[in-house]
Amino acid sequence: MKRSATKTPEAPLAPANGTSEHQSLSKYIQARFEECSRSQKDVAQYIVDHLDEAAFQTAEELARRANTSSSTVVRFSQALGFEGFPELQAAAREEYRRVNAKAAKEGAPAGGSSTPLFSLDQNEFEAALAADHLNIEETARKVSRSSVEALIEAIISAEKVLVAGTDQMAFFASYLRHLLMLLDLRVDVVASPSQEALSRLGRIDTSTLVIGLSAGRPHPLVVRAMKLARHRQARTAAITDATLSEVAKLAQIKLYYSSNSPAYVRSHSALLSIIQALAYGVYAQDTAQYDDRIKAFRLK
Repeated sequence: MKRSATKTPEAPLAPANGTSEHQSLSKYIQARFEECSRSQKDVAQYIVDHLDEAAFQTAEELARRANTSSSTVVRFSQALGFEGFPELQAAAREEYRRVNAKAAKEGAPAGGSSTPLFSLDQNEFEAALAADHLNIEETARKVSRSSVEALIEAIISAEKVLVAGTDQMAFFASYLRHLLMLLDLRVDVVASPSQEALSRLGRIDTSTLVIGLSAGRPHPLVVRAMKLARHRQARTAAITDATLSEVAKLAQIKLYYSSNSPAYVRSHSALLSIIQALAYGVYAQDTAQYDDRIKAFRLK
C-alpha cells in the first residue's frame, strides 16, 4: 500500500537572498517548539543555543551533542517542513552568515575576540581550552546585569536557599552551597530522589529561594522542585545552557551560559565562572560582615 504524502507546513524562513521579512531558523524553531516531541525538543534547544555548531556539524554529530539519535534529527527537520537535515542545515548556515555579517559591520566579532589563542594546527587539548575561553567570553557578553543583581538580592534576602541539580549538575549545586555557606547563609541541595532530598522539597515555602541548575534536558527532579516552588509561591531562579529549557520557563530569574565544546561532553567552564561570580557578588554587598562570618566558619 502506498503511503500518502504528509502535508508540508509552510516554513517562513529567510530565502536564499537573505531578505529580512521572514523569520530566522532560530525564531521559527522557537515558535514551533511546543509542537515537538520530547527528543525533538532536545535537538531544537541545541540548535537554537549552538547555531554555529549546528550549521556545520553532521546529523550524527548534532545528535550526539543533543543526546539523541540521528533519525530524530532527520524527523525534527521534516517536522519543520524541510525535506531533510541538509535543508535545515542550509537555513542554519544562512542565519549564521547573517549574524556574523551584522556583527562584523558593527565592529564586534560574533564569536568574541578575533585573536586566536593557539595556532591553526591546535591539538585536541588546545581546542578544548579555546572553546572554554570562548564560552566564558560569550557568556560574559550576553549575561543580563539586571538578572544577576536580582539573583544576588534574592540570595541575600531569602531565609533559606535550595539548589536543585542532579547528575553532572550535582557537583555545581554542592559547590554553590559551599561558597554560600562560607558566608553563613542557610543553603540545602537536592541532588537525587532520596528520602532526605524529597523532605527538603517538602519544606519549600514563601521564604525559600529555589535555584535550578540544568544542562540540556533538565532532570525531572529539578523540574519538580521548580514547579513545587512556583506552586508554593517561593522565588525561583534558573542557571542553564538552554534558552528553551523547561527549568528556565519556570524561573522568575534566568541566567544562561554557553556550553559549546569539541569534546564528547558539554563544557561547564562558564557555569563555574557564573557560580563563583554570584558568590562574590553576594560577598561584595557587605564585605565586613561576611569577612567575620568567614573567619567564624573557618574556626568551627
